[in-house]
Amino acid sequence: MKTGRTNEEVALSPSSVWHGDRPASEAEVRVGWDPPTPDELEALGRMGESGTWLLQGRPLKLTNLDKEIFPGKKDRPSVTKRDLVRYYATVAPVMLPHLVGRPVNLHRFPDGVDRPGFWHNQPPSYAPEWITRWEDHFVVDSVPALAWMANYAAVELHAWTSRIPDVDEPTWALVDIDPGPATSPEEVLLLARLFRDGLAHLRVAAAPKVSGQRGIHIWIPVAPGYTFSETSAWVEKLSRAVGATVPDLVSWTWHKEARGGKARLDYTQNARNKTLVAPYSTRPAPGAPVSAPIRWEELDDPSLRSDAWTVATMPTRLAEVGDLFAGLSGRAQRLPEL
Repeated sequence: MKTGRTNEEVALSPSSVWHGDRPASEAEVRVGWDPPTPDELEALGRMGESGTWLLQGRPLKLTNLDKEIFPGKKDRPSVTKRDLVRYYATVAPVMLPHLVGRPVNLHRFPDGVDRPGFWHNQPPSYAPEWITRWEDHFVVDSVPALAWMANYAAVELHAWTSRIPDVDEPTWALVDIDPGPATSPEEVLLLARLFRDGLAHLRVAAAPKVSGQRGIHIWIPVAPGYTFSETSAWVEKLSRAVGATVPDLVSWTWHKEARGGKARLDYTQNARNKTLVAPYSTRPAPGAPVSAPIRWEELDDPSLRSDAWTVATMPTRLAEVGDLFAGLSGRAQRLPEL
């Protein structure tokens, strides 16, 4: 099913969700969010160490804004909590379509990413009442909510691959190329290209993103009705076919210390209680790298690295390419037999 628009036009319309199971006239559903205004961003910049920021009508109590959350790295400056709040508020219009309607798992680093962080799901008693909740999880569905998460030191946001209320039905099947200590960046790219070729041969629509650390993730939209066991089994078959072509690079051993430094093609991420980092989320590393969607052809660039984009460069990247996942979100795709 087609919307009548080019892939580029869809990618540059991040405030839409595309539904491939609907007629063309109804396929694009607007779920837009406005970015902060220049005045709102200026007010954030002028604020002292703590204060109340009025963002889109919501008062946000911000604290420790000048605290360093990410140390610097070579030519990448350190990043404060103020910078993180600004980043998440700015990219919210393209990030929220991948969060809305989904519970999120939060990886928090209140003392900065050079100190141990922890996973936290249950909303605290002091969370604003206007932030959406589902059972014991946050649901991030507004620009102020995403900015609040940054102030909450939620460096990483991992959205579920299923939506409320059908939380046992995934909307994405996930490929996780998890490099080992002995895996080179060039080998990560090779593995990703093998998945690209396999998916193209199967005529399966998918999109890659760099993890923001060392790996690459591939997201495959699926039609309603799949179970996690079905998507996990499908991704396992695909991954084992890819791994069989380069057996010297891949280990299927569960424990990291027994893999001999090789990469793992982790199909087990396709489970209700497991998640991969959301598109445009920051990662807990110096310089504030971001998990960024990429074009398939960018895998042919031998200089591509999984931490290539940061909070400082991601807004410019988005202005140039738009949301590269926009054309896939909500697509009702059936997976072929393998």
